[in-house]
Amino acid sequence: MLFDGEPQPAVLPPCDHYAGSEKLMRKSLALQAQLGPVFDITLDCEDGAQVGHEAEHAELVASLVGGEDDRFGRVGVRIHDFNHRAWRDDVRIILRHAKRAPAFITLPKIRSVFDAAEMVAFIEASRCEFGVARPIPCHLLVETHGALAEVFELAALPGVESLSFGLMDFVSAHNGAIPDSAMRSPGQFDHPLVRRAKLEIAAACHAHGKVPSHNVSTEVRDMNIVANDATRARSEFGYTRMWSIHPDQVKPIVEAFSPRAEEISLAAEILLGAQRAQWGPTRHGDTLHDRASYRYYWSVLRRAHATGQTMPDECAPLFAAPDGGVAA
Repeated sequence: MLFDGEPQPAVLPPCDHYAGSEKLMRKSLALQAQLGPVFDITLDCEDGAQVGHEAEHAELVASLVGGEDDRFGRVGVRIHDFNHRAWRDDVRIILRHAKRAPAFITLPKIRSVFDAAEMVAFIEASRCEFGVARPIPCHLLVETHGALAEVFELAALPGVESLSFGLMDFVSAHNGAIPDSAMRSPGQFDHPLVRRAKLEIAAACHAHGKVPSHNVSTEVRDMNIVANDATRARSEFGYTRMWSIHPDQVKPIVEAFSPRAEEISLAAEILLGAQRAQWGPTRHGDTLHDRASYRYYWSVLRRAHATGQTMPDECAPLFAAPDGGVAA
């Protein structure tokens, strides 16, 4: 009703937690079992694999995807980049041996839309070859000059669900022209070239209905800094998801990206009133609302739903699909 039949952008868990070693992978799966599917896990075949042991590492990752500890189906993988000899093997090993397909496949160090399109096509062909029923979403890492120059084209690619910003590689690609202070806070939010990159990625994602995912916070002791990074990424730069590289970062990131109780309550009141008015214009307090604002408040409830927030019981019909299931 609110979107005139157009598909709605995906709502992903607000935190994407990376793990590269077997110990950290299993620890991450245990944390997800404890907290629920409010964050995703990315098992890393790129930086996590020892040089010369890429196949063995991919087999380890495949054994965990869809295994007994993967309770929610929210475990993805990061494969090697387009110029690495192992990336195709990563895909084939994981899809051949995993008990179910990964929730997504992250493609690092994208340099052009042509590289990304070839990788996405190979994943789709392999998915069909191995009898995986559903397409596997691809997440692209924007961390090179070439990817940033073509970021809108990358966001428009079919099969792409999310774009992530790779801060460290992006800064390094400038060969010292950007100081290392831009790799951490507050510099990462203040340097003009880094700000531009973050804003371009977020704008491209929102233009094409994709999920913008913010880079990591390198702080692993002071979680107030992590929380502040996540809050700035959400409120100032339009990101709806953020990486984590330490288990302690997960909770503050999820909390920062989750709607507050008062936001949920307001959205529920406005949408329930709109529903009673058959989605025509309404008044809430001293403010007039119509379908434009209804779409905003619906996004608030969808994010609350995705992060396991408590919502008024009256909201349940809003999430009921026409076939009696649950709407996205």
